[in-house]
Amino acid sequence: MAKTRLACLLTLLSTHCYFNVLAVVLRTANNSPWTDEFDKVELSCLIDSISTTNPRIEWKKITSEGPSYVYFEKKISGDLANRAEIRGPATLLITNATRSDTAKYRCEVTAAGDHKTFDEIVINLVVRVKPVVPKCSVPKSVPFGKSAELSCVEEEGFPKSQYQWFKNKEAIPEDPKANFKFSNSSYTLSAETGTLKFISVRKEDAGEYFCRAKNDAGYSECLPQAMEVYDIDVVGIILGVLVVVTVLLCITVGICCAYKRGYFSSQKQTGNNYKAPAKGDGVDYVRTEDEGDFRHKSSFVI
Repeated sequence: MAKTRLACLLTLLSTHCYFNVLAVVLRTANNSPWTDEFDKVELSCLIDSISTTNPRIEWKKITSEGPSYVYFEKKISGDLANRAEIRGPATLLITNATRSDTAKYRCEVTAAGDHKTFDEIVINLVVRVKPVVPKCSVPKSVPFGKSAELSCVEEEGFPKSQYQWFKNKEAIPEDPKANFKFSNSSYTLSAETGTLKFISVRKEDAGEYFCRAKNDAGYSECLPQAMEVYDIDVVGIILGVLVVVTVLLCITVGICCAYKRGYFSSQKQTGNNYKAPAKGDGVDYVRTEDEGDFRHKSSFVI
């Protein structure tokens, strides 16, 4: 009985080993590699088990538009044609990575003579891109006590850039109370959007500001820009308003006087434009030479 069990066990083990030998099995040293733009990166596809001497090896790039061939029929194709090569029997080496190479890649190995004829692994590649010089907007002058907004934008870096503002070459903390130099300032700072908002500027907020955009690949900065904080001249504003009102009143009075004196009349009652008064209905008056006055000439007609 014991010999029978031993024989069965040996048979199972030999069968298991046989199927292992006749199965293609893949693995990778890193399923989430990354590299900086223009550097090289290796997408490892290692064959742990195979018996077929000439397996079919393919690489595909998987994007939102669907899969496309990278390595097919022992040739590199697509936009990696002059920037990649196969090492090992199945490892893909990209020698000059660009931002467009960020994607998922699938290594496929087919062994027609094995019991398990096919296996695949998926590798997620990230190509990091250093940020370019951000576009910074700093107001040149702001009235004391008023609000102000500084903006910083950069859209080329990958992963997405984080932002940091500096005043007179010193980093501005996200929380004003984290640094006693900024503890009296009232502002909000967003590292995600790059926006620095002053709720009410003070004289101490004047200075040179610049922004830094950074990610895992590096950082870039814009040039410093000066922001001035000035006092509002209330007395001057009031005097200016009074002067404007006075001038408008003088103009209005002058126009009214001109109308009253007839300078803007459309017709003049002199010369050929004079019109005689209209005669009354049914009555005519004649001036006599002797009496020097008017007398009745005809009566009313009823």
